[in-house]
Amino acid sequence: MRKAAFVGFTRAGCDLARSLARAVEAQGVADEVSVSGPVRFAREAGVEPFESLAAWASERFRSCDALVFVSACGIAVRAIAPLVADKLTDPAVVVLDERGSFCIPLLSGHVGGANDLARFLAQETGGCAVVSTATDVNGVFAIDEWAAREGFSIMERARAKEVSAALLEGAPVGLSSAFPLIGDVPAGFSLADGAAADVGVRLDWHTGRRPFPRTLHLVPRCITLGVGCRRGVGAEVLRDQVEGVLSEARCPRAALSGIATIDVKRGEPAIDDLAARWGLDVAYFSADELRAVPGDFPSSEFVERAVGVGNVCERAATARGESLVLAKRAAQGCTVALGLARMTAAF
Repeated sequence: MRKAAFVGFTRAGCDLARSLARAVEAQGVADEVSVSGPVRFAREAGVEPFESLAAWASERFRSCDALVFVSACGIAVRAIAPLVADKLTDPAVVVLDERGSFCIPLLSGHVGGANDLARFLAQETGGCAVVSTATDVNGVFAIDEWAAREGFSIMERARAKEVSAALLEGAPVGLSSAFPLIGDVPAGFSLADGAAADVGVRLDWHTGRRPFPRTLHLVPRCITLGVGCRRGVGAEVLRDQVEGVLSEARCPRAALSGIATIDVKRGEPAIDDLAARWGLDVAYFSADELRAVPGDFPSSEFVERAVGVGNVCERAATARGESLVLAKRAAQGCTVALGLARMTAAF
């Protein structure tokens, strides 16, 4: 995780929070940590002061991946209650008593990583992680936790619950993957199609493939969006073209790993707008680099005269070894192609 915020309410609690924050940072559990305490003794305790717990919680809930309260559970519950919104986006919230005897994941146990964080903190304190999610209690594979850890997006939230329920009941659950699988298939799953299982999981970038009557799609970020466009094309025009291509390909936005184009398009407003709106990085390649991409691509003399290479979007989409999964689509001064990166799914 990127950022974890700790808070204590007594001097002993702040001491424990500081110790655990150091361990979390040192072990690479979080890249950045902060520790806060009441303003009346924060400086003495060597932590950041807060005056309003509600304000502290509101700011950290939005900006951090995990909040750790060294306090009574009630304090944490009241602090976060107005902020809880969505299990797929809420941060992990963990509570410890100031002796570190019990580490309790309160929120986002699987997707947010609170269960794993509680286990780590309990190991540091010599305490007990009090994990209450049904899959953990029963030793059943948690599909949402695995998806979050491996960087897969859950496409059908209700279906994820159905998968977990089937595993808990001992019902057959199918597993199908567009990518090579590494490791042993988790207990309760079988590599089978809909003939053997009513509910199952499909690992794929393409959500149109449904091997089970009730299919849960888990989608990794593995698709490169190759784009080219006429200078000055409208941002909405490019965005509409890209959305149309994704719809045609049955490719959700969650599958996109980034945008790729030619370096002369650096600073092109429409591309910059798309990247900013969708939170994607843009990779720029020179004409020489694009010409060197192996493959048989259709070429435009006009484009070659303009930018030095006759095909931008397909070559950019496959410039880092991707395979072309959707060939060039061109309309309204925009060209779009999709490239699939090599990847595996590991258990």
